[in-house]
Amino acid sequence: MNITPVNELRRIAEAVEHLRDRTVQDVSIRSDCRQLKIKLDDGEILLVSVLVDENGKPRLDVDLVRMVEAPPASQLEVRFEGA
Repeated sequence: MNITPVNELRRIAEAVEHLRDRTVQDVSIRSDCRQLKIKLDDGEILLVSVLVDENGKPRLDVDLVRMVEAPPASQLEVRFEGA
């Protein structure tokens, strides 16, 4: 029997917890049923996947993909002095 380590279960629970009180915008599943994609209204995506390890045993993987905030645009000021 393959037992999932507790730290993996905690990581999965934390990712799924982000769905609480959130609005789901879209849900899609891959044609081979190995990945479920849940798009949230704020642009975040929860991916639930089945991965196969090196021994051929399936394992559940959950990731929360957050939008990367662009750094604030910086402006470069250049002054030219006349001679």
